[in-house]
Amino acid sequence: MKKHSGRQTRSPWVRVVTVAASILAAIHICASFLWIAPYSAGARALFPGGQEGLSAYMLPLFGQSWSVFAPAPINGDYAISVRAVVEESGAERTTDWVDATAIEVQMLTDNLFPPRAAIQSVELASRFATAWQGLSADHKVILELGYYEGGDWLERLREKLVSYGGQDDVEAYLEKEQQVRRYATQVANAVWGSDVVAVQFQVQRQNVPEFEDRDGVSRSKTRPSPSVYATGWRAPDVAVDQSEDYFSEVFLPLYHRWMSDNESKSHE
Repeated sequence: MKKHSGRQTRSPWVRVVTVAASILAAIHICASFLWIAPYSAGARALFPGGQEGLSAYMLPLFGQSWSVFAPAPINGDYAISVRAVVEESGAERTTDWVDATAIEVQMLTDNLFPPRAAIQSVELASRFATAWQGLSADHKVILELGYYEGGDWLERLREKLVSYGGQDDVEAYLEKEQQVRRYATQVANAVWGSDVVAVQFQVQRQNVPEFEDRDGVSRSKTRPSPSVYATGWRAPDVAVDQSEDYFSEVFLPLYHRWMSDNESKSHE
């Protein structure tokens, strides 16, 4: 009689799946380490596609940081407000500001499994503010001007900014502005329809009081005034793979709830 060793031979498909899963797990662990670790251009260049490839892989699903922990936890709230110029009956009208962040964070309230979409504007605002702060005073004056007319408006804006130096900082900023501009366009199209002529967004950061000062702040119900990172009017910008319908399906009901809550508070 043959003796059986008790070991079962795995099928080739199981081996292939095991190896593939191990490779994917190793890539994900490596990407997460590069993303969380202190920034190093050389280290991130090792990832396929370099910095752009790493960002495309990590965002928006896997982005994370250690900024919630000591010794330097998050100490400020970020927000994005949006308004638009819309065409109605042959005339143009400037809308009121809409607090897109306040609208989105409603998805965090009374929700055991909040979606990541609830913090997308906060993340965009944080990255935008960092890039904006890296620019000179001359750059910031230019950014407050309206660039939205003509098909070459973006190139004119870039040339004007670069003429004051700091090309690397300018390019880094324009990348972040494009992300926020496309988000602002989605908000505008969802709230005011497709007849949007121009959009304008405003990023704010409001410091959180130091822990030892919070008791006094809570009694007076005051907080430090927010820092505002302002831009002028921009042309609407929709990415090729951007779905206006899906965004509107999620955002519009939240907007109506936010408006209803604000109206109720105004009557109190």
